[in-house]
Amino acid sequence: MILSEKQIHIIDKSEKLFAEKGFDGTSIRDIAKEADINIAMISYYFGSKEKLLEAIVYYRISALKLLLNTLATEGIGPLEKINRLIEFYISKIYQNKTIYQIIHYEINNNKREFDLELFKQIKIDNIKTLTQIIKEGQNLGIFKEDIQVELIPPVIIGTLTQMNINQPFYSEILNLKTDEEYENYIKTTFTEFIKKTINSLILK
Repeated sequence: MILSEKQIHIIDKSEKLFAEKGFDGTSIRDIAKEADINIAMISYYFGSKEKLLEAIVYYRISALKLLLNTLATEGIGPLEKINRLIEFYISKIYQNKTIYQIIHYEINNNKREFDLELFKQIKIDNIKTLTQIIKEGQNLGIFKEDIQVELIPPVIIGTLTQMNINQPFYSEILNLKTDEEYENYIKTTFTEFIKKTINSLILK
């Protein structure tokens, strides 16, 4: 699936509305107004609101696929590759935290009929590329042999998702008084904690 600039523009605007109003609370008319386009263009490019959500899923996860493919061939060590991957995961998911929650809610609760075969295939490809990076570290003798690669993304994503869902609680106990302080905490202390956690699981 290759997206045009116009499609990406619609995706960006609809993603913002889905995050603010929810999937059910956002109409095609709302999206058209926000994107400053004719309603018919949404049907032309995507077919339906459900297909538009699928396109958002594809667009977001494809960015990770591109990063993984780039990391796999970069001339840096496997541990640095893993740490960069962690930084990317956390940065992207935090930036788009509300829409990620919407997407996973829709998928996990089977509220819509989605054609998610492409989504699943990209996730499988990402696991394969991550496995390639892990094997590189194993061949160099710095990573453990008994690593469950498929559990690395859920550890990162799941922990961050819990933080985001419970942001008021964690802001209070961590004495983070503003959204800016919370965001800085995620970018620094939290990210370093996740790196140490994953590193402890994979390093010999």
